[in-house]
Amino acid sequence: MFFDKPIHDLTFADVVQFCQQQLPEGKQLDYKFFLPKNKEKFAKTLASFANAMGGTVIIGVNDDKNDKPCPPFTGIPYHEKMRNTIEDIIQTYIDPIVFVDINTCVSPNGERMFVVVNIPQSNLTPHLVGKLKRAYIRTGQSSRPEAIVHPDRLPWLLDHRKKSERLRHILYDKAESHFENYLKNKNLSPSGRPVATLSLLPLYPQEALVDYRLLPHLFEQCAVQVATQPHIYLQPVQDGVAAIDTRRETNRMMEFNCYGLIMDKWEAAQTVPFNGHEAQLVELRDLAHSVVQFFESARLFFNKLSFGGALSFRLKMNNTRALRARLGTQTATVLEDYLRLDENYNIAEISAHTKDIMQNILQTAAWSLGLRTEKADILKLINQLTENTK
Repeated sequence: MFFDKPIHDLTFADVVQFCQQQLPEGKQLDYKFFLPKNKEKFAKTLASFANAMGGTVIIGVNDDKNDKPCPPFTGIPYHEKMRNTIEDIIQTYIDPIVFVDINTCVSPNGERMFVVVNIPQSNLTPHLVGKLKRAYIRTGQSSRPEAIVHPDRLPWLLDHRKKSERLRHILYDKAESHFENYLKNKNLSPSGRPVATLSLLPLYPQEALVDYRLLPHLFEQCAVQVATQPHIYLQPVQDGVAAIDTRRETNRMMEFNCYGLIMDKWEAAQTVPFNGHEAQLVELRDLAHSVVQFFESARLFFNKLSFGGALSFRLKMNNTRALRARLGTQTATVLEDYLRLDENYNIAEISAHTKDIMQNILQTAAWSLGLRTEKADILKLINQLTENTK
């Protein structure tokens, strides 16, 4: 994601600060000095983003020969009907229409503005442009930023991203199997063991977002309180890297994948004495600690990838029936065989509303585990853990 806040919260100063970073145009970013007079050409840019991985167009920024923003960053003269103009272009030239977010970031004196247009990945592909009904995708090449879709790519678009959805399931299942193999290598059986999973990956993965050989370096930069620990061993896996906890009593693995998957899996229960016998206990505080660290790692990871598309989140915990669950002095015996929560987010939401997102996740998990919790109690716990993570 290019901005650390939702698009509608962006200010004129935010855009200036972003341009000063000198990020070049690419597959998910485009600069326009003015709104092009050729309206169909502008529609082509918007549709090409929607047909590919989504992206952002910033109007009011000139770019140099290296496709980087060129100062001064003063925007364009204020035009109160700019939003309506862009919406009219979409309605007139793109079929089916593309749903975008538009923010006009006005200067303090009200005389100039930037226009930021965010185009999400679409599940209504292909979006066709103009009278000839051509489909375009974003290439990221400076000489040809948009290209007519090759006939070989049309089935992917016509299938409404089914190919991407299948790839998402493959990436997820493969990462899951790595943890199962890790347990088997330790002569442990994966079956019957309460295991928790946190995962985020692009909702519509299409291609590698980074060279897999750079992932160890990215892991060390992004994995909060994991990569710097001496008991963590980085193990190469296909298209990714897995961090394995080598402590004898701990079974945990965190994986980064070049397609944008981040997954954390660990044995979620500990053995404790209960009524004269041993019982398996899951502490909600431990789960909350993992959730806080996971979202901070994910935020850093996707910002490094400059990925701004939709993300699929999942919290899963299996083999939970008859577990004891605890939060503070409150305990419960779990009746569910497993718990699972699926949500879709983007990095702007995660950056701006992290605590709200984590509160919802943890309160849902606590309820599924048989614990009645108040929102204030969960937020207090998150605030404590967040402070400890800094």
